[in-house]
Amino acid sequence: QVQLVESGGGLVQAGGSLRLSCATSGRTFSTSAMGWFRRAPGKEREFVAAISRTGSTTLYAASVKGRFTISRDNAKNTVYLQMSSLKPEDTAVYYCAGRSSSIVTMIDRTYDYWGQGTQVTVSS
Repeated sequence: QVQLVESGGGLVQAGGSLRLSCATSGRTFSTSAMGWFRRAPGKEREFVAAISRTGSTTLYAASVKGRFTISRDNAKNTVYLQMSSLKPEDTAVYYCAGRSSSIVTMIDRTYDYWGQGTQVTVSS
């Protein structure tokens, strides 16, 4: 069974930075595409970023491109989301997700495994 555990969320002022981590268990991590999604209060879950199994391909939502960076360490079975120049509209619960496939997508229903989420709050 694959488990994903996010950490690194918290309260930060606008313009600040945070790094989220997602530690995974299970032997499929190195073959899996991984992604980050978020759900803001009163809104639908939305795509944030995704990364291929080797890290050679990354995708970003337009709203975070240039501010967020997704990366992974296959030796540590961990994926990261470095968030900079944070804005109040980035406030949300952030979820790590993994696919059984190595193909990167932005579509949440194509992801098979999900973490419990970590809260990120950006104050103005």
